[in-house]
Amino acid sequence: MADVRRDAGAVVFRTTPAGSMPRSSFHARNVLHTGCGTYSARKLHPIFHGRGWRETRLDVDSSVRPDIVCSVHDMTSFVPSGAYDAVWSSHHIEHLHAHEVPRAFKEILRVLKADGFALIRCPDLESVAETLLRDGPDHTAYLSPAGPISALDMLYGHGASIAGGNTAMRHHTGFTADRLGRLLIDAGFAEVRTKRAAAFDLWAVAFMRQATPPAVLAELTRCGVAFDHER
Repeated sequence: MADVRRDAGAVVFRTTPAGSMPRSSFHARNVLHTGCGTYSARKLHPIFHGRGWRETRLDVDSSVRPDIVCSVHDMTSFVPSGAYDAVWSSHHIEHLHAHEVPRAFKEILRVLKADGFALIRCPDLESVAETLLRDGPDHTAYLSPAGPISALDMLYGHGASIAGGNTAMRHHTGFTADRLGRLLIDAGFAEVRTKRAAAFDLWAVAFMRQATPPAVLAELTRCGVAFDHER
């Protein structure tokens, strides 16, 4: 059973007691960007900018011209085991069906090196529910480059895009901090930290057994995503 510790603003999940781990370098590393969509340098999280990081783009939609065309829940024929130092997934996993998520997380774990980590961002189901109950399903919660976003858009996918024929924008599942953390631990990650953030975002960083969480967490803090330290 996973050890679960709650800090202010973050939840820490761990399968084994914390211990000292050798620090690893960020030099010359590869990141797999799953559910990448159309290319934009801004889509890659700042932690992967510079310092020798090289991006590989993966998407099920060939029209966005990814490097690899496949689904994240079945990368077996396309991505070797232990090939990547990190996986970056931003507003992607909510497009999977609920039954596909455990397989996707196991696949992410499979393609990571023994000292790798996964960084995940998705809608925070609790925050969406709060704004839905407070303001109603159609109220504009925020403005995005795609236009106004309502609670319904965050729950089921951007309605205007779907109406325009982009059915890949549909959402099929949702995540709370607890659900996301436990699914990642169940997939085999040694330690997971989740964080509810502003703008309806939910974050998770999941570490392989030989990873160096303090180094990655410090770098994430420098890049503006601070997972509170364990007490």
